[in-house]
Amino acid sequence: MKVTLKVWRQKDSHSPGEFKTYVSPELNANMSFLEMLDVVNEELAVSGEEPIAFDHDCREGICGTCSLVIDGKPHGPHKGIATCQTYMRSFSDGDQIVVEPFRARAFPLIRDLVVDRKAFDRIQQAGGFISVRTGAAPDANSIPVPKENADLAMDAAQCIGCGACVAACKNASAMLFVAAKVSHFGLMPQGQPERHRRVKAMVDQMDAEGFGNCTVTGSCEAVCPKEISLDFIARMNRDYLIALLKGDPKSTQGGAG
Repeated sequence: MKVTLKVWRQKDSHSPGEFKTYVSPELNANMSFLEMLDVVNEELAVSGEEPIAFDHDCREGICGTCSLVIDGKPHGPHKGIATCQTYMRSFSDGDQIVVEPFRARAFPLIRDLVVDRKAFDRIQQAGGFISVRTGAAPDANSIPVPKENADLAMDAAQCIGCGACVAACKNASAMLFVAAKVSHFGLMPQGQPERHRRVKAMVDQMDAEGFGNCTVTGSCEAVCPKEISLDFIARMNRDYLIALLKGDPKSTQGGAG
């Protein structure tokens, strides 16, 4: 099979960008989308043209690095998978495929399809650490955790921080990402001592990074490769309100909503 690609090319954030059209060489339908880009880049390199810059790492749907907008949808046409898990058999011979970077003010473009998502790192760093001293490995039953909480915490912990939720949101909100990270610790006994300080610090950092407000359209949940639930946003908003009522002076904004 062959496809026609319309790919966003941009040297850096200060240079103008444009779509460029490439016709792929013959492809195996069982190639992943990233393997297809590899093949196209080999052709470009042979012809003396600069290869298309795109992010990738594990290529197993774990790291969240492979963040592309494919035909207008973050990560591509399927639900619950990352770009690297999208295969060329998802398309038809002769298809035109539009490939763009994630677009958000808080994700400045670096080159072509690569954006800077360090804002997510700074939000997580603002959450700090868990101060409970664990010492040696404790007995498995020494800290009872209700199964419902354990299951929910594991659901939240699946977030890979890819940023698809931001790319899909009309406001470029990071609420689903932040809610998942907040809930992961907030549901466990070890996360209770810093629970309210953590949610305020992370929400305030999210606001400082320039992410938009959440208007609960559900687009974030629809494109999340790990299908993180909107319920976590409601949980975070509740924790944030409690934190504000406790009157921690570190909180200066009411951005969780």
